[in-house]
Amino acid sequence: MSRAEFERLVEEALDSVPAELSSLVRNVAVVVVDEAPADDPQLLGLYEGTPLTERDGWYGGVLPDTITIFRLPTLRMCRDADEVRDEVEITVVHEIAHHFGIDDERLHELGYD
Repeated sequence: MSRAEFERLVEEALDSVPAELSSLVRNVAVVVVDEAPADDPQLLGLYEGTPLTERDGWYGGVLPDTITIFRLPTLRMCRDADEVRDEVEITVVHEIAHHFGIDDERLHELGYD
């Protein structure tokens, strides 16, 4: 799958987030990168920043948080385009959940592994 096709899937996943949630996402950039970090090569997504639950009066004038979706690890783990679409959607939701302060344990309980 080309980078452009993969990026389109990420955009579609972002568009599928309900408006009442997506309107609350603040100061976040979403990027697609080919490879995950060398120390975690199977990583599909990564949220880096300050979750909304930890922002207070000091938060301002900062660079955007970043949600990174890793293209090649996702493509390697999926058998076909339908699986890629599903995995991208799960990964995007997972990383947005981190922006809202939801940790991996709670995501696991909700079925987002």
